[in-house]
Amino acid sequence: MRLEARAEVSRTLQVAAPFAAIAVTLVVCSLLVAWSGAPVGGAYRLLLEGAAGSTFAISETLTRATPLIITGLAVTVAFRAKLYNIGAEGQLYAGALAAVGVANAGLSLPTAVVFPLVVAAAMAAGALLLIGPALLKTRFHVDEVVTTLLLNFIALLFVSMMLDGPMKDPMAMGWPQSVAIPEELELGKLAERSRVHSGLLIALALAVVVWIVDRFTAFGFEMRAVGANARAAAFAGLPVQAVVLKTALLSGALAGLAGAIEVMGRAGYVTLDMSPGYGYSGIVIAMLAQLNPLGVVAAAIFVAGILVGADSMSRAIAVPTYIADVIVAASLIAMLVASMLARYRIRFK
Repeated sequence: MRLEARAEVSRTLQVAAPFAAIAVTLVVCSLLVAWSGAPVGGAYRLLLEGAAGSTFAISETLTRATPLIITGLAVTVAFRAKLYNIGAEGQLYAGALAAVGVANAGLSLPTAVVFPLVVAAAMAAGALLLIGPALLKTRFHVDEVVTTLLLNFIALLFVSMMLDGPMKDPMAMGWPQSVAIPEELELGKLAERSRVHSGLLIALALAVVVWIVDRFTAFGFEMRAVGANARAAAFAGLPVQAVVLKTALLSGALAGLAGAIEVMGRAGYVTLDMSPGYGYSGIVIAMLAQLNPLGVVAAAIFVAGILVGADSMSRAIAVPTYIADVIVAASLIAMLVASMLARYRIRFK
């Protein structure tokens, strides 16, 4: 048995791959649901109802999807240029911390001045956290998977130090948290009595902007060319190192912005459990979307629905919420296999 590259990758196979991956994931995970003693059909029905069965459920899913869309875009941009950014989680926290710090430092300034400064600081913090691994990759060929992954732990330890020290809210009891962001900098709600906020509109706009950059600009072409074959791109005269560094700045800035929007739109302050792995989930979302910025929106809503629906399902029947993490992880593996089978056919001779 061997794999043979297809002469031409069918558009139908490319479109069908994510749906096939999701179907296989649900079938495989149904075995785990049955193993827990719960009815499979009932469990998935409760999961669907918890994610989209009411106005409240939909608003919660969209609230959870907002940071996932932006971290998914951050990973998509980096992976386009074969820059494997596994550090979006740390970049998100760096952006959130920078946003809170600048917001409270500029209390005496008008909101119209502070707001762009907060956003810029968050994006700069995320970008700076990725530019180091990008430089190590381009100058010394250091594996960015290792450096970005390890920087997540460094970033979280730094956040922990700040929450226990200079940025700790003196009024907070017990669990450490930062000082709150000023109310005038909070993002507006899109619906009454819900947590869904205008950060969702920002995330959707970013998806469109990144898609336009990817498809219709010289920088987008350079990213795709470097990602397809860096040596060929260099031979053609493209500045490969510069493209990788610009990609790192954009990817890190997006992840940092996700942290700022999460603070300004939902949390209000930084805590160590502010993100339940949004940065890591962004990798799954980017792969499910096949690195398509517009597909990231659908993939993020799917993953958010699984996470929100699993919480509701676990309260109704004896299925642990960890099934959501299993579904998300299994969908990534299934998507990688489906993408491979879309590009290659199996030969048994």
